[in-house]
Amino acid sequence: MTDPRESGLALDPKYDANGLITAVVTDSATGEVLMLAHMNAQALELTRSTAIAHFWSRSRQSLWKKGETSGHILYVEELRIDCDQDALWIRARPAGPACHTGERSCFYRRVTADGLERIDD
Repeated sequence: MTDPRESGLALDPKYDANGLITAVVTDSATGEVLMLAHMNAQALELTRSTAIAHFWSRSRQSLWKKGETSGHILYVEELRIDCDQDALWIRARPAGPACHTGERSCFYRRVTADGLERIDD
């Protein structure tokens, strides 16, 4: 018998032991991966109700609205959840850089045999 979480149409996120689910954010226009973050139930509910990405900061142990201080808000255009509902894909329209370093994406370096290489495309 198939697990209803995997085959049904009810949203039933499978949070980890810390009450978090991983969220990958991509640019809805280009498909570029912008960032990876985590959400608790409150962050997911706020994201769904406002269409603005909210996350849970593991380092600060607090809820945060992406772009709240920088203005670089992520406007959510679509939320998808994977087959066993333990990871989210957020397709968003970024209002500025997604990375706290000021880079468009948090993934601006390539791993090479010698270490890291900056990607400027």
